[in-house]
Amino acid sequence: MSNDGDQVRPGRSDAAPGASRATSPGRASKPRSRVRKGGLVIAVTGAAHGLGETLVRRLASSDQVKKIIAIDTIRGDVAGATWRLADVREPVLADRLTGVDVIVHLAVDTGSADERPDRHSTNVRGTATVLTAAAASGVRHAVLVTSAMVYGAAGDNAVPLAEDADLRATPDSDLLGDLLEMERLAAQAIRSHPGLDVTVLRPAALVGPGIDTVVTRHFEAPRLLAVKGSQMCWQFCHVDDLMSAIELVATAGIAASDTVPGGRHTIAAVGSAGYLDRAAIERITGKRHIELPAAVAFGTAERLHRLGATPASSSDLQFLVYPWVVAGQRLAARGWRPAVDNEAALRAAMAESAGRLAIGGHRLGRRDAAAGAAVGATVALVGTAALVRRARRRRHG
Repeated sequence: MSNDGDQVRPGRSDAAPGASRATSPGRASKPRSRVRKGGLVIAVTGAAHGLGETLVRRLASSDQVKKIIAIDTIRGDVAGATWRLADVREPVLADRLTGVDVIVHLAVDTGSADERPDRHSTNVRGTATVLTAAAASGVRHAVLVTSAMVYGAAGDNAVPLAEDADLRATPDSDLLGDLLEMERLAAQAIRSHPGLDVTVLRPAALVGPGIDTVVTRHFEAPRLLAVKGSQMCWQFCHVDDLMSAIELVATAGIAASDTVPGGRHTIAAVGSAGYLDRAAIERITGKRHIELPAAVAFGTAERLHRLGATPASSSDLQFLVYPWVVAGQRLAARGWRPAVDNEAALRAAMAESAGRLAIGGHRLGRRDAAAGAAVGATVALVGTAALVRRARRRRHG
């Protein structure tokens, strides 16, 4: 794609509705020689839609940002942003990063489990290209967003998990495989590209306008799943809080978790304080749970997934029944606090999905709703299949 030069797009200049401004203390890290008088030049990928557009609108009102470079394959509509067209998977991206101090990479697909043929290329190849292009263009700091899912969900997880905890997730699903590979690329980048700092933000279960994931679709089901012998601890991260965390690390930075000659690799978890237990979830949602043995729940879910009955795999199911709560010490040490608590975040997720019905992560249309209600959604489908299998065993036993 040819570069037709910087173009400032006229349009709305207000920040995203409801977005809370983060307090950005002075940098506690080494000075940036390329920081320009009057603020930073920050590039945002995926800037024409979703999280990228939300961040561009937020940064447009920041007095610490001198210029916003909005990167996408199409132009968006944010006042004051300078648009440079590029596909993040293509090497030409390096030409679009001229004069950039910090790049925030949000052209990442972490949506629902529906089939997305280009997701792996967008996520993995896109991240690798962004990091290489940033280093080649003299960008000093790259900010990536993955997910706290990389820690894995398990009954024996500490509550909360420390940011330096081992990544116990297994790449059993396409999304988890992408997230873990993005993490590997981030850790490798500070060694492969001297002079480039990389910060990775790992949000808890993300909720808010436009967020559609396996986790949010779980709350579109009439019944919620529970595994015997395990206490689920639900933690959320509202989009507004993620945006304020990104603004803080992009403009002020936080203490590095790993430093090598020439670069720093920083990990920071993002989420509402604490968590909600099962009783709180049922009170807020008005939905009851169905409890199954782990072997029955995961085994049945995996069989249904392989048969194509549900897009959610047994690996996805673990994040609905086991804890993966994070503490977020590094952001807290820089004075950052979440503005949205877990209860408000869950209510936001419920409002976003009002009137929808999903079975096994598959959202049903109106014609499917009657049949879906009879079956029950993800957990009822798993439970019904498990009960049928038990009955067959008894008859043939």
